Amino acid sequence: MQTELKHQIAQLAAKYENTQFLPADPSSFMHRVNGAANQECMAFLASCLSYGSRKQFFPKIQFLLDSAHGELHHWVGSGEWRNDIPDSTACYYRLYTFHDMHCLLAAYEEMLTQYGSMKEYIRLNATTGIEAVAALCRFFAERGASKIVPKNTSSACKRVCMFLRWMVREGSDVDLGLWADIIDRRTLIMPLDTHVVQEACRMGLLNSRTASMSTARRLTDAMLEVFPDDPLKGDFALFGLGVDDSAKPKHCSFYLQ
Repeated sequence: MQTELKHQIAQLAAKYENTQFLPADPSSFMHRVNGAANQECMAFLASCLSYGSRKQFFPKIQFLLDSAHGELHHWVGSGEWRNDIPDSTACYYRLYTFHDMHCLLAAYEEMLTQYGSMKEYIRLNATTGIEAVAALCRFFAERGASKIVPKNTSSACKRVCMFLRWMVREGSDVDLGLWADIIDRRTLIMPLDTHVVQEACRMGLLNSRTASMSTARRLTDAMLEVFPDDPLKGDFALFGLGVDDSAKPKHCSFYLQ
């Protein structure tokens, strides 16, 4: 990778990894609750619903936060969520029904009952980022919640990778770093979505628009060239630029013509 491109990516990452990024991002929800246990629960549920239009999925995340009165860990672990999420075929958000949410929360409740926290489950089942993705997919798939959490790592698992970024990266204005002691941030996988793929292709970092885990890992390898100790810092550069049309210069030296 050319030195100029590395420099540009580093500049973009610094621009978007700050508190001004939070209000318009689903990561903001985990900053609205107190305590590591609540932050972990809020982050996971917010990540599960983070697709499509933010104007549409933000209220769905807010509903969970309001239902739990900010105490997400107790709300899920105690089963109180059943008072707010009936097992019905009514639509909750886009392709997700209340039944789908019911399956997700029932599985999550089981995890908290058995392990105490998602962090403890990961501690016992994974040591790297890809192992953590696989462990989460496996747990929820075995309990019938694969409508929301991918059943395996054949897809890019964008939202799971995003959640792990939030949990593992420390020293960030955005990410929490609650799991920094159990997963090395150098092993995290880039969250791959349309915006990130588009910008990565424009920069010549990818030559495929297929959103697969292999593509996500190739992009992660590219980011390791820029940030050897913290590849997912590059997520701020690519995602931030992808959603910030006003920041895109008409003529940029690293964009392919």
